[in-house]
Amino acid sequence: MPVTALDPTSALVVIDIQAGILARPAVHPVQAVVANVVKLVDAFRARNLPVVLVRVGWSADMGDLIKTRVQAAPPITSVPAGFSDYAEALNADPARDILVLKHQWGAFYGTDLELQLRRRGVTNIVLCGIATSIGVESTARNAFERAYNLTFAADAMTDVNLEAHERALSIIFPRIGEVGSTDEIVAKL
Repeated sequence: MPVTALDPTSALVVIDIQAGILARPAVHPVQAVVANVVKLVDAFRARNLPVVLVRVGWSADMGDLIKTRVQAAPPITSVPAGFSDYAEALNADPARDILVLKHQWGAFYGTDLELQLRRRGVTNIVLCGIATSIGVESTARNAFERAYNLTFAADAMTDVNLEAHERALSIIFPRIGEVGSTDEIVAKL
């Protein structure tokens, strides 16, 4: 479903646009994805709407990394210096933005994201970031279960796996929200 509207109480939630994630391979050029993310960030800030910058990170001993019995081990075994640093292009500012540190795929569990959104009366979340099928999709599913209206900026996200990226955009996201381009979303603000 194309983007039909945005609630007046919308917030932008940006997933994992950070040094360690941007350094990994992706199916779309990350520079173009980041440029679209920045366009959204600037548009939300210009309208005094909440901008939530989410990043993933763990303690030096990796004690807060999820450890379960899975076939594909987590790609992180130690935290490189600067891994969790927000991309410079975001101009992250704790006086202006809501900064969230998560320790797993989704941005709701174990963080104060829902509290921050509810206290601001947010009813619509615009999602973007990396990786589409992991951090963005996990956060989207959790937001849907919390009855947020969801909007996805398709050209402001990418993944390490093209099939997973396309599946999220064509199958999962249309079931729980509206999918459009950065320009379409900015035009609805």
